Amino acid sequence: MKAVVDTNVLVSGLINPDSYPGRIIDLLRVDALQIVVDDRILAEYHDVLRRDAFRAYFSEQDREDILEYLDNTALHTASRFVVLGLPDSGGAPFLEVALSAEVPLVTGNAKHYPLEKRGNCQVLSAKEFLQMYFSPP
Repeated sequence: MKAVVDTNVLVSGLINPDSYPGRIIDLLRVDALQIVVDDRILAEYHDVLRRDAFRAYFSEQDREDILEYLDNTALHTASRFVVLGLPDSGGAPFLEVALSAEVPLVTGNAKHYPLEKRGNCQVLSAKEFLQMYFSPP
């Protein structure tokens, strides 16, 4: 399974392993899920995970291991879309890549992706994503 994972889900999953975002991280670890990125998304992951605020949650070595894992295992793609007019313009790369790769976007901020901007993209919370794609029938 492939998906674009918003930074808020990634960080939340790393900080709270027993949460729905934590299950997303578990899926990454067992190769059941592959994150789809472009250079902008990967740069944001690097920027956010290196913030001082997160030093309390994981060591510098753990952080660098996480980033190296993402660098090496994420599916890199280029966006064929430009999305304008989102409530938070920082979310545009995530939606653009999800639309281009034709994969779901997993986010904790669905309101940042209004229905009229989503096109054919499924924008799901971590819980919705898990229920839709990883729950027993």
